[in-house]
Amino acid sequence: FGTITISDGISMGTEGMKYSLVSRDVIADSIETVCNGQAMDGLLAIGGCDKNMPGAMIAIARMNIPAIFVYGGTIKPGHYNGEDLTVVSAFEAVGKYSAGKIDETELKEIERRACPGAGSCGGMFTANTMSSAFEAMGMSLMYSSTMAAEDAEKADSTEESAKVLVEAIRKQILPRQIITRKAIENAISVITAVGGSTNAVLHFLAIAHAAEVELSIDDFETIRARVPVLCDLKPSGRYVTTNLHQAGGIPLVMKMLLEHDLLHPDALTITGKTIGEQLADVPSEPPSNQDVIRPWDNPMYAQGHLAILKGNLATEGAVAKITGVKNPEITGPARVFESEEACLEAILAGKIQAGDIIVVRYEGPKGGPGMREMLAPTSAIIGAGLGDKVGLITDGRFSGGTYGMVVGHVAPEAAVGGAIALIQEGDMITIDAHQRLLQLNISEEELQQRRQAWQPPAPRYTRGVLAKYAKLVSSSSVGAVTDAGLG
Repeated sequence: FGTITISDGISMGTEGMKYSLVSRDVIADSIETVCNGQAMDGLLAIGGCDKNMPGAMIAIARMNIPAIFVYGGTIKPGHYNGEDLTVVSAFEAVGKYSAGKIDETELKEIERRACPGAGSCGGMFTANTMSSAFEAMGMSLMYSSTMAAEDAEKADSTEESAKVLVEAIRKQILPRQIITRKAIENAISVITAVGGSTNAVLHFLAIAHAAEVELSIDDFETIRARVPVLCDLKPSGRYVTTNLHQAGGIPLVMKMLLEHDLLHPDALTITGKTIGEQLADVPSEPPSNQDVIRPWDNPMYAQGHLAILKGNLATEGAVAKITGVKNPEITGPARVFESEEACLEAILAGKIQAGDIIVVRYEGPKGGPGMREMLAPTSAIIGAGLGDKVGLITDGRFSGGTYGMVVGHVAPEAAVGGAIALIQEGDMITIDAHQRLLQLNISEEELQQRRQAWQPPAPRYTRGVLAKYAKLVSSSSVGAVTDAGLG
C-alpha cells in the first residue's frame, strides 16, 4: 500500500512547508492504521524523502511487528563548471543572483543541472542522514543507505531486504529488540561522524518516544563531545553521498567508530546478527586513494557538529550545526521577523548587515504551525556572502542542506511564551558554539517584565490538519510528537 509524502524541495519557502513535519506524523499514523487494521505480519517500508523516512520508522517502532526499511536511494550529482551540484546549489544560486554575483544565464544553467535524475537530495542532507542512521541502527541492510537510486545494486539490495524480512517474520525478530538505547546511540554516533542533518535530532527523539526508549536532547550533546566528524560531505564539505558509497560507505565509518569504542557491538540487527558480527570483515581504516572518509587521526573536526545550545533564550535547548563556521561566537543586534517570508524579503533587499543576528519566530511546531525549514533564507544569506558574518536563530527548523552560524529548534517556542517571543529589535544576542550558549543580553528583571506583558497570538488556523496539529504537538525539545502525554 502507499501513503502520502511531501517533497520539501517543492514546498520550501512557501506556506506548503508548514505541512512537511505534519506529514511525518500523518505518514506514521497511516502506516500504523493500515498494518494494525489488517493484522499484517510484517512491513517492508520504502522511503526516500525527509519525512516519509522517520514517519515510517516511528510507525515501525509503535507497531512492533517485524519490519525492515529500504531506502529509495540517493540522487547522483549534477555538474557545472567542474563542480558537483545538489539541489541546494540551486537555492544558493538564487541568493547569488539576487546579490548580483551571477547572471540569469548562469542561474538557469545551475537550476537545469542540479538534479540530473531520480533519488533523494545528494549531499548529507536529511534523507541521506536518516538512511545512514537507519543502517547504523540495524533496521536496514549494510551498504544500502548510500546506494544511488538509479543503480542496479539498489534493486538487488531491495530484493535481499524482502528475503531478510521473511526470515525476521519466521523468527519473530521485532523492531523493539533492535531499536534499543544502544542502537539509537549507534545511530547518533554515525550521524555525527558523517556530519548529518539537524533534523536527525528531532526525528530520533520521536523514534525513541515511539519505541519507548528513554532519550533526551542532552544525550546528543554527550555523544557529540566524543565523536569526531570523519566525512567531508556537503553541505559544509566537498563530496556527495555517492562518493561516500564508493569510499566504503556506512559500514567503514561504523568500523572506525567500533575500533575506538564509540559503537555498541552487541546491538542486534534485522538480520539476526549483531553489529559487531556484521562488521567483522569490514576494514578499519579508510582507503588511501580517497579523502571522503578521513583517517581517524586527521578528522574533519575533532568533535561533532550538532551542538545543543542552552541559555535564557533556550532553556529546553536549541540545535546548531557548527561545522564550517569560521566565527563560533557572535554577539550582535537582533533583527526580528515574525515569519520566514518577511526575513527572506529583507535579505534579498540587502537590509541585513554583517554582525546582525536574524530572529525568525512564531515558526515553531505550534506557532507555525509545522516548524518550517528555513532553507530559502539561509541559502540567500550564503548567496549574499554573509554566511560567516551573521547569525540566525529560529524556533523553526533548518534544511539538511543548511550550514553557517544558524540555530534552530529554539525551545520553548514563541507561541507558548518562550523567550524568543520577548526579543525586541536591536537587543544584543550572543551565540557561542564553544560554550554552547544562546543568550539574550538583558537583565532577568527586564526579561520577566516582558514576559508578564506578553500575550499569546491567536491561532493561525482553526480548522483542518494544521489546527489539529497545533493543538496536539509537543515541544521540539522532545521530538515534536503528537501523542505525548495522552496516556
